[in-house]
Amino acid sequence: MNKITNLKHIFFDLDHTLWDFDKNSELAFKHIFKKNKITVPLDTFLEVYKPINFRYWKYYREAKITKEKLRYGRLSNSFSSLGYSVDDRMINRLADDYITHLPDNNHLFEGTLDLLHALAPLYSLHIITNGFEEVQALKLERSQIGHFFKTMTTSEAADAKKPDPRIFQLALSRAGAEVTDSIMIGDTYEADILGARALGMQTILFNYHNEEPQQGDRVVMRLLEILEHI
Repeated sequence: MNKITNLKHIFFDLDHTLWDFDKNSELAFKHIFKKNKITVPLDTFLEVYKPINFRYWKYYREAKITKEKLRYGRLSNSFSSLGYSVDDRMINRLADDYITHLPDNNHLFEGTLDLLHALAPLYSLHIITNGFEEVQALKLERSQIGHFFKTMTTSEAADAKKPDPRIFQLALSRAGAEVTDSIMIGDTYEADILGARALGMQTILFNYHNEEPQQGDRVVMRLLEILEHI
């Protein structure tokens, strides 16, 4: 596959693409379980929580639930599935504590810093994220990668979530970018790849989930492989 040319702007997803959400999330849960004296084994909880959380984020992207329902429901559903009794007051406390402590740990995927150092002198870099505004800004700041990015566009700012074209359109407008000189890089095929492609943007899928790629997709398994495409 030929290298991408005429490129000026690179848009990245943040969670699961640059910022190692799974590792940082696990550390946040470890802290808040200890703080709130939750005795369910963390490994057992996470095994149930991860697919439930994935499903709730899909509902959130599709505007079927609110941010508050997402934060509450994914925890309540997980504990219920484990047969572990947690009252509403504790669920809400855990939901708040999780958001508070999630940015405390800021592990990045291998190759993130080397990739950003290589790209920043050549292109304008940007973030497009469905994550919550207040949390994503802290993640960029505390992981010390915020200075690489010219703009960050969140679903809350756009009042639309990837793959809705409105969030991509707002991000392009903020960046002063055109579809023809931009590329989207992310890990979620539906939200990042199909969403950006619907507008005519080129895309690269960071396929660390090891899912079956579609024919013709640009796919990388490691972040530094992106340099082979641009």
